[in-house]
Amino acid sequence: MCGIVGYIGEKNTTKVLLDGLKELEYRGYDSAGIALLNAKGIDVYKALGKLENLKQKTKDVLQKEFTLGIGHTRWATHGKPTELNAHPHLGEYSYVVHNGIIENYKELKDELIEQGHKFVSQTDTEVIVHLFENINNKINDSKQAFKDTISKLKGAFSILLVSKAAPEKIFFFKHGSPLIIAKGNEQKEILFSSSDAPLIGLCKEVVYLEDEVGGIASADGIEFFSNNYTWSTLPESKQYAQKDGFRFFMEKEIYEQSDVVSDCMLGRVNDNTTSFDEIDDSILEGINEIKICACGTSYHAGITSSYLFERLSKIKCNVEIASEFRYKQPLLTKDTLFIVISQSGETADTLEVLKMAKNAGLKTLVICNVDNSSMTRLADYTILTRAGIEKGVASTKAFSTQTVVLWMLALYFANIKNSICEDTMQKELTALREVPKALTIDDKIHEKTRRLSKRYLHGHGFFFIGRDVFYPLALEGALKLKEISYLHAEGYPSGEMKHGPIALADPELFTIALMPENLLYEKVKSNVEELSARDSTICSISPLDFELSDDFIKIKKTNHYMLEFFEMLVVLQLLSMEISIRLGNDVDMPRNLAKSVTVE
Repeated sequence: MCGIVGYIGEKNTTKVLLDGLKELEYRGYDSAGIALLNAKGIDVYKALGKLENLKQKTKDVLQKEFTLGIGHTRWATHGKPTELNAHPHLGEYSYVVHNGIIENYKELKDELIEQGHKFVSQTDTEVIVHLFENINNKINDSKQAFKDTISKLKGAFSILLVSKAAPEKIFFFKHGSPLIIAKGNEQKEILFSSSDAPLIGLCKEVVYLEDEVGGIASADGIEFFSNNYTWSTLPESKQYAQKDGFRFFMEKEIYEQSDVVSDCMLGRVNDNTTSFDEIDDSILEGINEIKICACGTSYHAGITSSYLFERLSKIKCNVEIASEFRYKQPLLTKDTLFIVISQSGETADTLEVLKMAKNAGLKTLVICNVDNSSMTRLADYTILTRAGIEKGVASTKAFSTQTVVLWMLALYFANIKNSICEDTMQKELTALREVPKALTIDDKIHEKTRRLSKRYLHGHGFFFIGRDVFYPLALEGALKLKEISYLHAEGYPSGEMKHGPIALADPELFTIALMPENLLYEKVKSNVEELSARDSTICSISPLDFELSDDFIKIKKTNHYMLEFFEMLVVLQLLSMEISIRLGNDVDMPRNLAKSVTVE
């Protein structure tokens, strides 16, 4: 959540910053702003809502020359979405943009108010610029004032600061929230960003800043405060930014799943087992248990995998919500392989539990989509999902690739432990190879979800129900609907309905029933019959006809429950998207949500 951009160079600074912020829209935001510097001073522009509002405010300065600038898209944490709370935040002669949270901002703010500083926002960010000016006013040394400011801040933060006290410089620092610095393709050109996206095409050499690394950038070069940095090469392709004719990025990404899963499996599915270049058999030495931590959609992928690890690998596996795990004073023993899952590799709660596991001496593995992210740099092992950039806030292809990686990992562990017979292994491998086909979207299925969507725009809620791996799939289906349609939905194990939730059953309660032929079909059928008998409206998804369904989406018959899993996944994603479209919502950027959750 939140995005930072910065620029020093001879291009149109306003346009570079606005284009960069446009590339960061997928992270989620409720306001945006830029600060522009030249010899005459600093111009600042802020706007609520979409970036287009900021563009309208800056259209008259597009032709003005500015030597440098900083920009930000904000997702509210402290203070409501208002222009006063939008970044950049100002002091008397300096401006700052910031991602993350300053945990001790109240104490610092009280001290600064006592010394005569006046605050205009409700944010934690504003304290940074006042603290900097307070120190600089005393020592008249902007470099040292910035260092002293950083030393007094507690929390997770990435910062860009500009000041009339040093009008040709951008001060930067990274601690716990991602920040990248890059050399532009033109001479004396420096760029900053929270992610790769705004930098592609503008530069080739980048530094993915480590924690506690900061410095000062100017047209003359970059001065780092430490030697803990490494230059890397950035990809050049910008194809990800195109919708390829689809209405929404989410729709494009649903359709991409077949291809990205093929990429995900490339070189990892062999004749007799699965393998990963990133790990070796020693990863299981001394390991008796797997602990998985994640949030949101990644948590659902983790729950799905727990069935596969125990069923195939015969290893005890527990899954925890990262935000809860952090505070339960967990027992961490060194016979545990600690796995974290994150699309971005920057999810704050998941990153913190990874640090806990590392400090406890556990072996750690991250399943992630972003190389050079904080998690991939911290964990002992990394397996990349190869999903490509995902711009829709509601995750789709990240979930499918995470689940496939974890399934392959369960088979890899099963081979190491010799826990399944050769016939079973071959059946699993055959099914794995069929996943891209299962994720290929049938036009008839998409049209069916589009037509059915108009029947599910009212009522008092949805139950998504399933058993075994179809229970976490039900959780994921309910989450997708909630995220983009704003309708209430809950995922349940279907066998739990009679233990309370069935009290809600009536014609205005919609039940989405996941009914796989190859796994516990009769059990699920019995649970659905209980709901039908109480007049719940039933939409079943199954390869088998079910006479009690009010609506029925028929998937292809297969010989493996995981292929049914991925067939149903596509249906759930499409149905949620089509309901959201009918409701007139912004599918790619749902309200109140962010793509990369870098605060607690």
